Amino acid sequence: MSTDPIATDDLHPRRRMRVLDAEIDYVDIGSGDPIVFLHGNPTSSYLWRNVLPCVAGLGRCLAPDLVGMGRSTPAPSGPLRFVDHARYLDAWFEALGLERKVVLVLHDWGSVLGFHRAHRYPQHVQGIAYMEALVQPRRWDDFPAARAELFRALRSPEGERLALEENFFVETVLPRSVLRPLSDGEMAAYRMPTSSARARLQTLMWARELPIDGTPADVDAIVADYADGLARSTVPKLFVNAEPGALLTGRARDFCRSWPNQREVTVPGIHYLQEDSPAAIGTAIAAFVRELRMPQDVRDSVLRAGDGGALTAS
Repeated sequence: MSTDPIATDDLHPRRRMRVLDAEIDYVDIGSGDPIVFLHGNPTSSYLWRNVLPCVAGLGRCLAPDLVGMGRSTPAPSGPLRFVDHARYLDAWFEALGLERKVVLVLHDWGSVLGFHRAHRYPQHVQGIAYMEALVQPRRWDDFPAARAELFRALRSPEGERLALEENFFVETVLPRSVLRPLSDGEMAAYRMPTSSARARLQTLMWARELPIDGTPADVDAIVADYADGLARSTVPKLFVNAEPGALLTGRARDFCRSWPNQREVTVPGIHYLQEDSPAAIGTAIAAFVRELRMPQDVRDSVLRAGDGGALTAS
């Protein structure tokens, strides 16, 4: 188990912006070329609180709370599907002018949003760091029997009971997917955004959007499309492998390990590895960003020296 120092409080400066018909709240620290941290379900930018200090001096670090999650307001229409989240996130990127030398740091559903954006706007992206990510569509036979049974239940009326009555994703999935016990303060921070039925239904909507054996068809097609693109893309990549991990194991891990222009580090963690190994993750991301942003003459000298670990510019 990692011995990384863990802070409970997230004291990073924040901003708030009107985006379409909602308000997105986000961490905004540092200056320079952007480094964007995208969270997934059922978390928020709070997940990155102990990773951000390792990277803050290397660019403008931005960590939004997705619409209806964290401190961001819900959409008036109710819980959002993946394609709706992508639309809001696109509008946020555009409002901030994040169109040059963007490094994406991705986890869980944040990876689907980030990979999808990188596939559509490769000219905006300087590099991608990802962990416990959805790198290809899932199949039912990817899941252990008990987990497959759970995901089938989530797609049935039982899913509403689990989400509404038990706050299942925060109270059960989250703590069971971290190696160490989460403190009372940490659990309170994760519970706070899911006090309403609408917020809890958003966590359920995410689970139902996971593409398994072609369903939902639109999300499956999006993931398959970017998976094919990433398998050929030379954009520099950092894969942060979790040990033992949860989502990015087996067939999926074998697939993403074939991607070009990629380096890999392994850290202790299950799914929410930022709660177990934040300093190790942050240190790896910082090294990745430093190399990406070397002056060209320094990069060229490294490559001429034959450093096989060096990333090549895309």
